[in-house]
Amino acid sequence: MAEKQAAEQIEHFRRAYGRVRDQIAAAVVGQEAVVDQLLTCLFAGGHALLEGVPGLGKTLLVRSLGDALELSFRRIQFTPDLMPADITGTSIVSEGSHGSGPGFSFQAGPIFAQLVLADEINRATPKTQSALLEAMQERSVSAGGETRPMAEPFFVLATQNPIEQEGTYPLPEAQLDRFLFKLKVGAAGRDELHEILNRTTGARAPAIEPVLGAESVQQAQRLVRRVVIASHVQDYAVRCVLATHPDNDQTVPLAKRYVRLGASPRAAQALVLGAKVQALVAGRGHASVADVVKLLAPALRHRILLDFEGEAEGISAEDVIGEIRERVDVPDG
Repeated sequence: MAEKQAAEQIEHFRRAYGRVRDQIAAAVVGQEAVVDQLLTCLFAGGHALLEGVPGLGKTLLVRSLGDALELSFRRIQFTPDLMPADITGTSIVSEGSHGSGPGFSFQAGPIFAQLVLADEINRATPKTQSALLEAMQERSVSAGGETRPMAEPFFVLATQNPIEQEGTYPLPEAQLDRFLFKLKVGAAGRDELHEILNRTTGARAPAIEPVLGAESVQQAQRLVRRVVIASHVQDYAVRCVLATHPDNDQTVPLAKRYVRLGASPRAAQALVLGAKVQALVAGRGHASVADVVKLLAPALRHRILLDFEGEAEGISAEDVIGEIRERVDVPDG
């Protein structure tokens, strides 16, 4: 009976995942890997950072996800003059009740939504970017003398342009680490560009229907936590994280020479939770090493900080991750 019930729950998860993915596909052309990683992040209960040059559909992807979910949605357009209070909210003077005179009331900012799009997050100053730190980690905001909890589920999906572009600010390390995954959005190919034109220049725009509510998302997240991960699979995830640390005896050569700071424990959490989601998508109740390998890049690329020599030599975090794939022993299973 227990096996039958587990199989039914896994199948229910797969159908829910598929419905959301199908709705996004109605508006977003291609980017299947990015969509899959974004949904993995969603059901793992984490936040996602999408990076790519302007015009690749990063904002459209997040808005499409928002349309497919019955969650409260707010968009914050990050600009150089945006202030922290513009995100979290502020106390304003208001008339007291029953003639008690003026007082203060808190006016909540746009961060108080279940799905928050932080658009072009790296166009704001680091001070303003840091206004998201508490909300992303603690699921609460301290403002106006009180700590206010966020509505559940709560997701921050941020977009950013490559930091080499003019008018952008690098995200602080603490901010980057709070994103479960960093996703790279690439350019469309020839066939995909034709399909984009067919969808966006015709008489009818693609319609997206909400197919999953807050309670369903939370149920799926609870199911993810119950997926089994064997000790050798978890150990592989741990060894991959340790391989990014230049002072660890299990590090890979590129990390030992060029990395200033390796991935934090949050990287291991991202690998394990993401692997559990991938297992459910595949119809399994246990995570595998292949599930972990599939997520090494999105979980590690923003948590590996290169030193000056590495940057001068043109070494990238992707190079370090590639060496981890090649050199860290993969256990059976």
